[in-house]
Amino acid sequence: MTPKKQQWLQVVGHAGNFHVGDYGTLLKRFCKEEQQCYLRLMEDTLRPFVPAYHGVVQQDKQDYNVIDNLLTHFDSPAIMDCKMGSRTYLEKELLVARERPQPRKDMYEKMVAVDPEAPTDQERAQKAVLKTRYMQWRETLSSTATLGFRIEGFRKTNGECLTNFKRTKSKEQVMEALDNYVASSTQIVWGYLTRLKQLREALETSDFFRTHEVVGSSLLFVHDWTGRTGIWMIDFGKAAALPPHLTCDHRTPWVEGNREDGYLWGLDNFIDILDNMLSLT
Repeated sequence: MTPKKQQWLQVVGHAGNFHVGDYGTLLKRFCKEEQQCYLRLMEDTLRPFVPAYHGVVQQDKQDYNVIDNLLTHFDSPAIMDCKMGSRTYLEKELLVARERPQPRKDMYEKMVAVDPEAPTDQERAQKAVLKTRYMQWRETLSSTATLGFRIEGFRKTNGECLTNFKRTKSKEQVMEALDNYVASSTQIVWGYLTRLKQLREALETSDFFRTHEVVGSSLLFVHDWTGRTGIWMIDFGKAAALPPHLTCDHRTPWVEGNREDGYLWGLDNFIDILDNMLSLT
């Protein structure tokens, strides 16, 4: 029997950051912060909800973190990336932006493409915006600000890719997008709902989660035609350890200094939406 060809499907993010490794692994461009998180997570109650970590390898003079390829046991999977939390920038990024402002022309162009009226007069004159200003503005458009998570994009089992969710903001719009993703399958919604409830339970007892600001992290949703489902936490490059005197409950609204990220608030809302979808069937 020939071994199944390894696959990795990327819906969003920077192309070239990933390479398929051997034996069901994935190579992700090395990031020290992410490595530190994975080392902690391997000893935490969250371990079943993150890809297993296998250390560092070098390929073509580039270091990579080696993690499980989460698609290995799925057959022609559908995948969805949902960014969790009520903000996608670290508090220290705000401080750096204030101390060393670097207006970005590329982000100005992205802003204008979505809403020509969004830039201020000064930004229009410079034809540039600060990264944090762009990110904060971007969050007011989507369900990040209203629900504590947003759909970044998904790929269906038929190969159709959808990534235009910048203005998907209300519960109704999110439900419509999710129904499209699962092709109206109550079995798949039920599988995802069960897994999210297990994840919430693990998060509420996790030492890692209590002591980290978890920003810019996503949940990866995977299912296939057999009805198999899975959800994992991914992308920890921006997860930052809190000072020893501080902890987060991940539900308290963020004010600068408290390091709250809204992750559990978003997860609560996600669970409610899936519950609603099942009650409507």
